[in-house]
Amino acid sequence: MTKTKKTEFRPNDYVVYPAHGVGQIVSIEEQEIAGIAMELFVISFEKDKMTLRVPTAKATEIGMRSLSTPDVVSKAMSTLKGKAKVKRAMWSRRAQEYEQKINSGDLIAIAEVVRDLHRADDQREQSYSERQLYEAALERLTREIAAVDGSDEVAAAKQVDEVLVSRAA
Repeated sequence: MTKTKKTEFRPNDYVVYPAHGVGQIVSIEEQEIAGIAMELFVISFEKDKMTLRVPTAKATEIGMRSLSTPDVVSKAMSTLKGKAKVKRAMWSRRAQEYEQKINSGDLIAIAEVVRDLHRADDQREQSYSERQLYEAALERLTREIAAVDGSDEVAAAKQVDEVLVSRAA
Protein backbone atom coordinates (compact mmCIF):
# COMPACT_ATOMS: atom_id res chain seq x y z
CA MET A 1 0.00 0.00 0.00
CA THR A 2 2.71 2.51 0.93
CA LYS A 3 4.68 1.64 -2.21
CA THR A 4 2.16 3.43 -4.44
CA LYS A 5 2.02 6.48 -2.18
CA LYS A 6 5.81 6.93 -2.19
CA THR A 7 6.09 7.64 -5.91
CA GLU A 8 3.51 10.42 -5.71
CA PHE A 9 5.82 12.94 -4.00
CA ARG A 10 9.58 13.27 -4.42
CA PRO A 11 12.27 15.41 -2.77
CA ASN A 12 12.36 18.98 -4.16
CA ASP A 13 8.66 18.79 -5.17
CA TYR A 14 6.43 21.62 -4.05
CA VAL A 15 3.34 20.39 -2.23
CA VAL A 16 0.31 21.96 -0.57
CA TYR A 17 -0.29 20.98 3.03
CA PRO A 18 -3.87 22.04 3.91
CA ALA A 19 -3.15 23.73 7.23
CA HIS A 20 0.08 25.50 6.15
CA GLY A 21 -0.03 26.14 2.41
CA VAL A 22 2.85 25.64 -0.04
CA GLY A 23 5.99 23.87 1.14
CA GLN A 24 8.87 22.01 -0.45
CA ILE A 25 9.77 18.40 0.27
CA VAL A 26 13.38 18.48 1.44
CA SER A 27 13.85 14.74 1.91
CA ILE A 28 12.25 11.43 2.78
CA GLU A 29 13.67 9.94 5.96
CA GLU A 30 13.27 6.89 8.17
CA GLN A 31 12.62 7.61 11.83
CA GLU A 32 11.76 5.42 14.79
CA ILE A 33 8.77 6.73 16.71
CA ALA A 34 7.55 4.81 19.78
CA GLY A 35 9.46 1.76 18.60
CA ILE A 36 7.88 1.78 15.13
CA ALA A 37 10.01 2.57 12.09
CA MET A 38 8.24 5.17 9.96
CA GLU A 39 9.04 6.79 6.66
CA LEU A 40 8.45 10.54 6.72
CA PHE A 41 8.33 13.39 4.22
CA VAL A 42 10.34 16.32 5.54
CA ILE A 43 8.60 19.44 4.28
CA SER A 44 10.10 22.90 4.60
CA PHE A 45 7.93 26.01 4.72
CA GLU A 46 10.57 28.64 3.99
CA LYS A 47 8.39 31.69 4.61
CA ASP A 48 7.23 30.45 8.04
CA LYS A 49 10.69 29.09 8.95
CA MET A 50 9.02 25.79 9.75
CA THR A 51 9.79 22.14 9.04
CA LEU A 52 7.06 19.53 9.09
CA ARG A 53 7.42 15.75 9.10
CA VAL A 54 4.51 13.83 7.59
CA PRO A 55 4.27 10.01 7.50
CA THR A 56 4.41 8.95 3.84
CA ALA A 57 1.52 6.52 4.33
CA LYS A 58 -0.77 9.28 5.67
CA ALA A 59 0.20 12.10 3.27
CA THR A 60 -2.76 11.87 0.87
CA GLU A 61 -5.15 10.87 3.65
CA ILE A 62 -4.55 14.16 5.48
CA GLY A 63 -5.00 16.15 2.29
CA MET A 64 -1.43 16.83 1.19
CA ARG A 65 -1.42 17.35 -2.56
CA SER A 66 0.82 18.50 -5.36
CA LEU A 67 0.51 22.05 -6.69
CA SER A 68 -2.58 23.01 -8.64
CA THR A 69 -2.47 22.87 -12.41
CA PRO A 70 -2.44 26.14 -14.38
CA ASP A 71 -6.02 25.25 -15.32
CA VAL A 72 -7.10 25.30 -11.64
CA VAL A 73 -5.21 28.59 -11.14
CA SER A 74 -7.15 30.20 -13.99
CA LYS A 75 -10.42 28.91 -12.45
CA ALA A 76 -9.37 30.47 -9.14
CA MET A 77 -8.64 33.77 -10.91
CA SER A 78 -12.06 33.74 -12.58
CA THR A 79 -13.58 33.02 -9.14
CA LEU A 80 -11.93 36.23 -7.94
CA LYS A 81 -13.65 38.15 -10.74
CA GLY A 82 -17.08 37.06 -9.51
CA LYS A 83 -19.39 39.03 -7.26
CA ALA A 84 -18.78 38.64 -3.52
CA LYS A 85 -21.26 36.24 -1.92
CA VAL A 86 -21.57 37.32 1.69
CA LYS A 87 -24.10 35.30 3.67
CA ARG A 88 -26.26 37.07 6.18
CA ALA A 89 -25.21 34.70 8.98
CA MET A 90 -23.53 35.90 12.15
CA TRP A 91 -19.88 36.88 11.74
CA SER A 92 -18.63 34.08 14.03
CA ARG A 93 -20.32 31.45 11.82
CA ARG A 94 -19.02 33.04 8.60
CA ALA A 95 -15.52 33.35 10.10
CA GLN A 96 -15.58 29.62 10.89
CA GLU A 97 -16.59 28.80 7.32
CA TYR A 98 -13.85 31.05 5.93
CA GLU A 99 -11.30 29.40 8.25
CA GLN A 100 -12.38 25.94 7.04
CA LYS A 101 -12.08 27.00 3.40
CA ILE A 102 -8.59 28.42 3.99
CA ASN A 103 -7.43 25.26 5.79
CA SER A 104 -9.02 22.96 3.20
CA GLY A 105 -6.07 23.59 0.90
CA ASP A 106 -8.49 23.92 -2.05
CA LEU A 107 -7.27 26.82 -4.20
CA ILE A 108 -10.74 27.72 -5.49
CA ALA A 109 -12.22 27.75 -1.96
CA ILE A 110 -9.35 30.05 -0.88
CA ALA A 111 -10.06 32.30 -3.86
CA GLU A 112 -13.71 32.50 -2.74
CA VAL A 113 -12.59 33.73 0.69
CA VAL A 114 -10.34 36.38 -0.88
CA ARG A 115 -13.18 37.46 -3.17
CA ASP A 116 -15.74 37.64 -0.35
CA LEU A 117 -13.49 39.53 2.10
CA HIS A 118 -11.85 41.93 -0.37
CA ARG A 119 -12.69 45.57 0.28
CA ALA A 120 -12.31 48.35 -2.28
CA ASP A 121 -10.97 51.67 -1.02
CA ASP A 122 -14.43 53.25 -0.97
CA GLN A 123 -16.00 50.45 1.11
CA ARG A 124 -16.24 50.30 4.89
CA GLU A 125 -13.21 49.38 6.96
CA GLN A 126 -12.61 45.69 7.76
CA SER A 127 -12.64 44.45 11.33
CA TYR A 128 -9.43 43.00 12.73
CA SER A 129 -10.62 39.39 12.39
CA GLU A 130 -11.86 40.00 8.83
CA ARG A 131 -8.49 41.46 7.89
CA GLN A 132 -6.64 38.51 9.48
CA LEU A 133 -8.69 35.97 7.52
CA TYR A 134 -8.38 37.99 4.31
CA GLU A 135 -4.60 38.27 4.63
CA ALA A 136 -4.22 34.56 5.46
CA ALA A 137 -6.29 33.57 2.40
CA LEU A 138 -4.50 36.08 0.16
CA GLU A 139 -1.10 34.79 1.27
CA ARG A 140 -2.04 31.15 0.60
CA LEU A 141 -3.45 32.08 -2.80
CA THR A 142 -0.44 34.14 -3.89
CA ARG A 143 2.07 31.54 -2.66
CA GLU A 144 0.47 28.79 -4.68
CA ILE A 145 0.03 30.93 -7.78
CA ALA A 146 3.70 31.97 -7.53
CA ALA A 147 4.81 28.33 -7.14
CA VAL A 148 2.68 27.18 -10.10
CA ASP A 149 3.82 30.05 -12.37
CA GLY A 150 7.42 29.77 -11.19
CA SER A 151 7.36 33.49 -10.40
CA ASP A 152 7.90 35.30 -7.11
CA GLU A 153 5.15 36.12 -4.63
CA VAL A 154 5.28 39.85 -5.41
CA ALA A 155 4.37 39.21 -9.05
CA ALA A 156 1.61 36.79 -8.04
CA ALA A 157 0.23 39.30 -5.50
CA LYS A 158 0.20 42.00 -8.18
CA GLN A 159 -1.64 39.63 -10.54
CA VAL A 160 -4.30 38.85 -7.89
CA ASP A 161 -4.61 42.52 -6.97
CA GLU A 162 -5.18 43.53 -10.60
CA VAL A 163 -8.04 41.02 -10.87
CA LEU A 164 -9.63 42.28 -7.62
CA VAL A 165 -9.30 45.96 -8.63
CA SER A 166 -10.69 45.34 -12.13
CA ARG A 167 -13.70 43.61 -10.53
CA ALA A 168 -14.39 46.63 -8.33
CA ALA A 169 -14.20 49.07 -11.25
